[in-house]
Amino acid sequence: MYPLDQITLPTIKEDDLDDVPRMGVKMANPQRDHRNVIEHDQWRQAVQGYLASISFADATLGKVLEAFDASTHKDNTTVILWSDHGWHLGEKLHWRKFALWEEATHNVMMINSPGLTKPRSRCDQAVELMDIHPTLVDICGLAPRNELEGTSLRSLLENPALERECPALTSQGLGNHAIRNEKWRYIRYRDGTEELYDHENDPLEWTNLAGEPQHDGKKIELARWLPKTDAPESPPVQ
Repeated sequence: MYPLDQITLPTIKEDDLDDVPRMGVKMANPQRDHRNVIEHDQWRQAVQGYLASISFADATLGKVLEAFDASTHKDNTTVILWSDHGWHLGEKLHWRKFALWEEATHNVMMINSPGLTKPRSRCDQAVELMDIHPTLVDICGLAPRNELEGTSLRSLLENPALERECPALTSQGLGNHAIRNEKWRYIRYRDGTEELYDHENDPLEWTNLAGEPQHDGKKIELARWLPKTDAPESPPVQ
């Protein structure tokens, strides 16, 4: 399905990491995967394999949904499809996940709830996988659970044009967090260094604005959503 000579490689910037703090560069580790891919001329093959894996998952999911549509549960069941983390294929000279940038943290979430959602509607607000549980509690009319940290997405399902105050939070390692709303991404590492990206004008996150004084207010606005405490790191598996 994906001939190598028709593969489109990601658009990258060779000096993309020049304005990234040391801890961000360490996460990217361009001297490992990216250097190996380039030296062994495997970039197109890597993208080809990734596209093939997506197509296989998509086809398999189609079989599940066809069976679901033919069942007696079609009209009274909420279906939520979500993916794991995103994946870098060379963007920011990085591969895999293990980072706080867009490619590693942006994933798939689709929700179909009879009587609630409208076909082909789309919401551009940033949400979290943590929101799935409270959303199901809300949709199913169950008693609220105050210990859940996520937020019900029911209002956005009813009206995808609504604005959401709460941004999405992603963590990678102890003390390293990213805050993402519809227009901005703010990253703070545990050593206090920062990144700030304007997604309206810089969707590929090429220009780190964190050091520009005119954006201090935006950093303060987003930083208030950083967690006040971090969960302790799990001990290594023996």
